Amino acid sequence: MVYITGDTHGRFDRIELFCHVMQTTKADTMIILGDAGFNYYGGSRDAKVKKQANAFPIRLLCIHGNHEIRPQNIPSYNETVFCGGRVLYEPEYPDLLFAIDGEVYELDGFRCIAIGGAYSVDKFYRLEKGYGWWPDEQPSSETKAAMEHKLEALDHKVDIVLSHTCPRKYEPVETFLGFIDQSTVDKSTENWLDEIEASTDYRKWYCGHYHTRKRIDRMQFMFEDYDVLSVRQKDK
Repeated sequence: MVYITGDTHGRFDRIELFCHVMQTTKADTMIILGDAGFNYYGGSRDAKVKKQANAFPIRLLCIHGNHEIRPQNIPSYNETVFCGGRVLYEPEYPDLLFAIDGEVYELDGFRCIAIGGAYSVDKFYRLEKGYGWWPDEQPSSETKAAMEHKLEALDHKVDIVLSHTCPRKYEPVETFLGFIDQSTVDKSTENWLDEIEASTDYRKWYCGHYHTRKRIDRMQFMFEDYDVLSVRQKDK
């Protein structure tokens, strides 16, 4: 089975409970739609949650969020192939996989493309407090170009898009924090995703980031809920 859920931010008790209830095994996969929380502090604090999650009877496939270090910037990560696409992993935690932006994965018969990253609306607060913030949180121009090339090679057809944030036209404005001046928020990733959404023939789009549960057309926002990727959904 292939399951999917929203941001976890380093708290995995609910994933552990899910595995217990669903009686999962290492043959199953759980997709986390960004901000998994494995690479936030660095060192022993991250190692503790990685050890915990790697022991779960399930494999985790993580989309890149905005509140975490990109695995490409951590020397302990290696590259391998998972379900037809490249992923990054650490040999000590082989069941914690990180999708590479623009890679395509064949998951339970679905062609899925990964698009990570977003802007942190709490950027200046984090900088002021000395909390983790990383300037490459959003996809670079090179990453965007590579993904556009990949979609062109696929004739702009995929089954499922797996992203952290969403196209701007689908932004759940009701979740915006009232004390954040939206004119200071960088919407470049969401604007670009508008273009991707308009030019791509897809069946379903999953995203996290906004800490809400909501469906608009084929767009599904996820947080602490779960879904299953199955053949039945191809008929929806």
